[in-house]
Amino acid sequence: MTTYVYGIARGEVPDLGDRLLGIGDPPLPVRALNEGELAAIVSDCPPELKPRRRDLLAHQHVLAEVSDSRAVLPMRFGSVSSSDDDVRGVLAAHADRYEDQLRRLADRVEYNVKAVHDEDAVLHQVLAEEPELRMTAEANRAAGGGTYEERVRFGELMAGAVRAREVRDAKLVEEALAPAAEEVRPGPESGGWFLSLSLLLDKDAAEPLLTAAAEVERAHPWLKLRINGPLPPYSFVES
Repeated sequence: MTTYVYGIARGEVPDLGDRLLGIGDPPLPVRALNEGELAAIVSDCPPELKPRRRDLLAHQHVLAEVSDSRAVLPMRFGSVSSSDDDVRGVLAAHADRYEDQLRRLADRVEYNVKAVHDEDAVLHQVLAEEPELRMTAEANRAAGGGTYEERVRFGELMAGAVRAREVRDAKLVEEALAPAAEEVRPGPESGGWFLSLSLLLDKDAAEPLLTAAAEVERAHPWLKLRINGPLPPYSFVES
């Protein structure tokens, strides 16, 4: 059976026994593979590995439990090796690199910020900023909505203006939030958001980020931000 890897810890990790369960249905026992000054936190890998909500939460729970007592380098969901021996071999071959990353990410957490537009508010904002679009909209209304071709053309122009607004607002959000973080990287891609941003913070330093995000929403009411964290610093682990 293949080996599922949750993360890499510093120092020897004692036998986890059956006290910590990970992914799978039923949940599989988690164990530590110690190699020198490092340990891989692993379990067997289910035959069919899919990003189900239960397994995603189990992955994060294992990392949270182990990181309570030691530094842990988190692996993203779906990190799989062919065997325990292969995992130990990777730990031995790249020990220095893993140690460096563990030091860099010690006591650090990740916050993910996603940005979306309030649809009605951003359309009003675009019309307020684009006199030609506003005049076209008013002319179409005066003509009973305009011809089909005129409505299609107006829709295309509005869509282009909204996309341009997304580009400007993505830069605005990043510039507003970046000073609160030690490092910023693109976040995981997902549908429904025009910006996904991952920020690396000291585990006790979230308040400036939350304050900056609230100020962005207050000053730009067409913007909505969703903040998820603290998380293990997945986005800042070097592959």
